[in-house]
Amino acid sequence: MPSLEQAYEGRGWGYAPPERNREEGGGELSAPRLRTDTPERAGLDPEELRHLVREVRALTEGDRPRAPAAVVLAGRGPVIAVEEAAGWAVRYESYDEHTGSGVELPPRSRVPATPDTPFDLASLTKLFTAVAAVQQLERGTLGIDAKVAAYLPDFSGAAAHGLTVRHLLTHTSGLRPELPLYDCGSAEARLAMLRREEPMTAPGTVHLYSDLNLLLLQHVLERLTGRGLDDLIHVGITRPLGMTATAFGPCPGAAATE
Repeated sequence: MPSLEQAYEGRGWGYAPPERNREEGGGELSAPRLRTDTPERAGLDPEELRHLVREVRALTEGDRPRAPAAVVLAGRGPVIAVEEAAGWAVRYESYDEHTGSGVELPPRSRVPATPDTPFDLASLTKLFTAVAAVQQLERGTLGIDAKVAAYLPDFSGAAAHGLTVRHLLTHTSGLRPELPLYDCGSAEARLAMLRREEPMTAPGTVHLYSDLNLLLLQHVLERLTGRGLDDLIHVGITRPLGMTATAFGPCPGAAATE
């Protein structure tokens, strides 16, 4: 099943290790340049790092692994002491609902993971969205207690119950945790479902973590600024931090998420 963000937007966050960051550099912060060296140079215990690698590899082993693929990168300060991959970026052909297990591809058809394999960060989109919202709050362009309807009058569910930006950021909107947006056949259908969704409880009375809060917040930000969420996060967060290998997908060569 795709993540909620992917189902809704058809895209997710991808991460690739710092090699590309080292090559491309950039960013507005003066972060130290990363370099690969020994555990001793990093001031780390070599045996502990060997144990770490063994534990990560064990996650990908066996008939029902904890994860099909894993990449470990460990270091201290600017020194990378370990950068290794284990398992398969693409291992399964499908999912057998009767046995509750994956149907494996033949070995020749699998794709091994490498240290450069990008991974979907999925729900971290919510954290980036929250930071983008706080940036607008700091600039005074967004009000913490402003009604969502002031920005999204066409979102009838939120408008009818007086949802505010504070409700969305603090998960006190009363909206249910998630919607089956992945069952919708188009972006228009997904948007229509979100627009009419109403809270289950009175806003401000119950704390309930909900994906819908950040999806609504995304639309508030995009309506407010006239810019897409991917652009807001690139310009306001990832580019200033020098995160040149982190962006919205789809991302060719990424590890399978289904």
